[in-house]
Amino acid sequence: MRYRTLGGTGIEVSVHCLGTMMFGAVGNPDHDDCVRIIHAALDRGVNFVDTADMYGQGESEEIVGKALRGRRDDVVLATKVHFQMGEGRNRSGNSRRWILRAVEESLRRLDTDWIDLYQVHRPDHATDIEETLSVLSDLVRQGKIRAFGCSTFPVEEIVEAQYVSARRGFERFRSEQPPYSILARGIEASLLPVCQRYGMGVLVWSPLAFGFLTGRYRRDRPIDLSTGRAALRPGNFDPTIAGNAAKLDIVEQLVEVATGIGCTLPQLAVAFTVTHPAVTSAIIGPRTMRQLADLLDGAALTLDDATLDRIDEIVPPGTDRYSPNALFRPRSLTDTARRRRPLADRAAA
Repeated sequence: MRYRTLGGTGIEVSVHCLGTMMFGAVGNPDHDDCVRIIHAALDRGVNFVDTADMYGQGESEEIVGKALRGRRDDVVLATKVHFQMGEGRNRSGNSRRWILRAVEESLRRLDTDWIDLYQVHRPDHATDIEETLSVLSDLVRQGKIRAFGCSTFPVEEIVEAQYVSARRGFERFRSEQPPYSILARGIEASLLPVCQRYGMGVLVWSPLAFGFLTGRYRRDRPIDLSTGRAALRPGNFDPTIAGNAAKLDIVEQLVEVATGIGCTLPQLAVAFTVTHPAVTSAIIGPRTMRQLADLLDGAALTLDDATLDRIDEIVPPGTDRYSPNALFRPRSLTDTARRRRPLADRAAA
């Protein structure tokens, strides 16, 4: 296992980060099996575990808490806040009111006194960024979190947050967690360079392109849209939908690349993401012990220039072959009132 420093924090983390979204009812409902998977990852040298309060409405955090009993000091533990937790108002978002409550609930479920990396899961355009940075800075000073970061933030909001932190004397975002894979390379254009500019660590999620790069979905095989990842987002896999046939063609070319260098397609996909100099760790989210073993067997894989050049030919740098974050479109696009002047103003003009 290789290790890198998380931004400018001085914290050393494994290049493979164990993601736990699939632990619990949404993926693997057997808590004991999930604990065994976590222990197996730790035994293989993984020291970085990423979860979130909203994964199974806290179930994933509870599983992680069980697994880390007696091993907490050896693990860099990351979790997140933002999405709705339970019923009622003011149980989501990035406000001081909610973050102060959410962090206490996460600490309880994780059975720990501190969180190493507390991440804001998505932007909240109803809350001033100063409000969010202020409360996160207070939590650092209280020792409840060691550092904080953001997840899937637009590049312009990362820049704004860095500016506000410098202007107001707050602690700053130390990391960003964006989607990144061979099929989704759009962040190479500006987001990754900006993270480098500010010395932020980068933890990439979905290096297997939401399952498309597992090797399970192939051009000449029937695709069952009723199970697995395909059941969650059938539009990403249905070969009759525009763009998916092209993705399947890309998979065939990537399988040839992987076979040529003696690895599996998932191992190639993960190794590609951690080759970028801005990337600290790639989050792997196994559901089974077998999936974990396959991914960690490729932990030492290094891609040479010829292999990377071939990948660039298949999917050019900075290119998205699908929209990795389509479910979370910004309000500037989803709210028509933000894209249209009031009718009276249009008439006057």
